[in-house]
Amino acid sequence: MLPCQRHGRLLLPKLRPFCTAAAAASASSCPPLAPLPSSNAACPGDPDPALLAPDDAITALPSLADSAGSAAALALFRRLAARPDLRVLMRLYATAATNFVARGNLPMAHEAMRTMVAAFAEAGRLREAADMVLEMRSHGLPLCVETANWVLRVGLAHPRCFPHAREVFDRMTRGGEVCPDERSFRALVLGCCREGRFEVVDDLLAEMQRRGFGLDNATCTVVVGAFCQQGRFKDVSELFRRVSGMGTLPNMVNYTAWIDGLCKRGYVKQAFHVLEEMVAKGLKPNVYTHTSLIDGLCKIGWTERAFRLFLKLVKSSSYKPNVHTYTVMIGGYCKEGKLARAEMLLGRMVEQGLAPNTNTYTTLIDGHCKGGSFDRAFELMNRMKLEGFLPNIYSYNAIIGGFCRKGQIQEAYRVLRLATSQGLQLDKVTYTILIIEHCKQGHITYALELFNSMAEKGCHPDIDTYTTIIAAYCQQRQMEHSQKLFDKCLAIGLVPTKQTYTSMIAGYCKIGKSTLAVKMFERMVQHGCLPDSITYGALISGLCKESRLEEARAFYERMLDKHLVPCDVTRVTLAFEYCRKEKISIAVSLLDKLDKRQQAHTADALVRKLSAADNLDAASLFLKNVLDKHYTVDHVTYTSFINSCYNSNRYALASEISENISKGISNYKKRMPQPLLD
Repeated sequence: MLPCQRHGRLLLPKLRPFCTAAAAASASSCPPLAPLPSSNAACPGDPDPALLAPDDAITALPSLADSAGSAAALALFRRLAARPDLRVLMRLYATAATNFVARGNLPMAHEAMRTMVAAFAEAGRLREAADMVLEMRSHGLPLCVETANWVLRVGLAHPRCFPHAREVFDRMTRGGEVCPDERSFRALVLGCCREGRFEVVDDLLAEMQRRGFGLDNATCTVVVGAFCQQGRFKDVSELFRRVSGMGTLPNMVNYTAWIDGLCKRGYVKQAFHVLEEMVAKGLKPNVYTHTSLIDGLCKIGWTERAFRLFLKLVKSSSYKPNVHTYTVMIGGYCKEGKLARAEMLLGRMVEQGLAPNTNTYTTLIDGHCKGGSFDRAFELMNRMKLEGFLPNIYSYNAIIGGFCRKGQIQEAYRVLRLATSQGLQLDKVTYTILIIEHCKQGHITYALELFNSMAEKGCHPDIDTYTTIIAAYCQQRQMEHSQKLFDKCLAIGLVPTKQTYTSMIAGYCKIGKSTLAVKMFERMVQHGCLPDSITYGALISGLCKESRLEEARAFYERMLDKHLVPCDVTRVTLAFEYCRKEKISIAVSLLDKLDKRQQAHTADALVRKLSAADNLDAASLFLKNVLDKHYTVDHVTYTSFINSCYNSNRYALASEISENISKGISNYKKRMPQPLLD
């Protein structure tokens, strides 16, 4: 924006001539200013305006326009706009545009505005550029749809500029001076997909249909991919219906994007239904469609089915598997530990004349590292180099991750030094692998050093990395540090995950601050992050430790209402605490809400725990409850109870339970079908 501003309007700078009037009068005899076409702006010996100081260079524009015409001035403008010291200087663009407007060259003025928009968007200052585009209307340059669309496209290409780009679109639709066209809507649809604003996408598509605009197949593919990333698979059907209503029939690429999205989420059965729909419409799947299906089958562990589909491609006369198809199939076998088959496919691939690429080798290297075959992994890496494929950081991450999984962190660092010696930069995955391993080994100081180094190197940690450090601090009961990191996540716009919240809740429960744990739990729910049985279990255990049984029971009931299955520890902990408080009837009622298998399993564990605590009356009550429901008693449970009875001189109780168990076994045999007793 220009520095002078009065009454809400920008004041354009006064322009001073570059040459004297005499020099301008004799300009026709001056040599041309290379490389500008037909420009005689400068006198012999004058410096090249493109090399002058900023103020003088900008002032040269109107003088050159007067002497050599607008074309020469436009050529000079392009050279000046490329200079780093002038690229985001608003006065350059304002000067150029006003001069072109004064000479009636509106297309040149719009070019100056579009150049300004691109430069300012890169600098994160799109709003200033958009304001100037609109301000120029009062200086004789009407807003045209081409320039408005340029603001949209450039702004949407820079995520930070999305709000300003959206503002330009809204001004277009409200002002009436320029109506957004089909390209305007398409650009905004793409931007909203990138920003995850799908409710806006729905509105835009409806408005496009109302105006009679169409959505091209390329934009449709982007929208399909965005919907699939959000798990909105049902909305894709509606999108296809709407696009068809606009006059554009979904093509094979659109359907393949839908199939690929389903397969990536593991919905392979639904993906095959989409394939059937696609074929029914007369569209033939290609190698990319089949590769997505093969990848999906491998992801859910149906590798043999994937291989049968792979063989169909091999035998097909229309499409043959490509490098990506082979890589996906190799990855499927590596995931199942079938490395011999993966190696066989690598050999078959080479026989077919396909050259394995870096991804192929990295996939196989990762499989061997997970299997502990590091020698073979290094052999493959050397083979890559011989074939002209340089290992990338993903290749090294596979080996580093393999060593870390084996607890060999020194070997991991040796590989890391090898990667950095080849000029590779550590990425987010590299840091996270090492941070997780240090946290496992209790080296929180080393993990924190890596975490800080990660940010310093411009590799910003994501929420998973933060969660790893937060969880490590929680395990060490250093909740002040955990809370600071948690607050930092929120401050920088990261969204805590279920694992983040659960770590914090468990950490506060460990140090006896269940009130803070409850607050964290409620915060989790308010932010739309759904707790699972592990989250509930951590909170219930913490409340039980502080004898807040009624609150713990309320959360337990809440958990069951949400159809979450409490784990053994949660069930036993809550029931045991009620038994300790001599509220055995409540403990029994907790088990009554479980299915038969869970009841028997929980009763066994509870009896063992009560026996170990010499609470034999409560233990015997649960044993009788099990027998009354005709459940079998675990041998370990029975032995634990009887031994505790002997140690406490409760022989009569031991005899009573033994007799009941014997009767139970006898009655059970009588109820069994005769052939089973033979």
